[in-house]
Amino acid sequence: RSINSLIWALLLVSMIGPGLLAGIIAIGLRSIGFVGKLLYEAIEEIDESQVEAVRATGASGAQVLDYGIVPQILPAFAGISVFRWDINIRESTILGLVGAGGIGLQLQASLNTLAWPQVTMILLLVLGTVLVSEWVSAKVRHAVI
Repeated sequence: RSINSLIWALLLVSMIGPGLLAGIIAIGLRSIGFVGKLLYEAIEEIDESQVEAVRATGASGAQVLDYGIVPQILPAFAGISVFRWDINIRESTILGLVGAGGIGLQLQASLNTLAWPQVTMILLLVLGTVLVSEWVSAKVRHAVI
């Protein structure tokens, strides 16, 4: 969780070579730690009285999880997931610059050949993707909260 995705990407590119797989694994490793920590904190803050009420009905462990815990952490999980998705979209561009695939790899190639129209188009595409991501993120957060 504390190791930046860029460091993971550099390490993975040197181990398995350049390409999408290195970028996917780098983003995945960072995301799992991030989401896990925040979800753990959300689980710690649940209302125990709801869990006890479900247990009092004679529910099994799986039913306690389904009806006592998950409904309480679902809004937090949705918010955390959307937040991390937004971060991952931004990171994917940077990771491509170090050889971890994605649009950043194309951006690097265009920069190396001084193809400024392509660079402009790629940056506009990234900007559009980030703006759409922000809009979706805001809609999901508004629906959850």
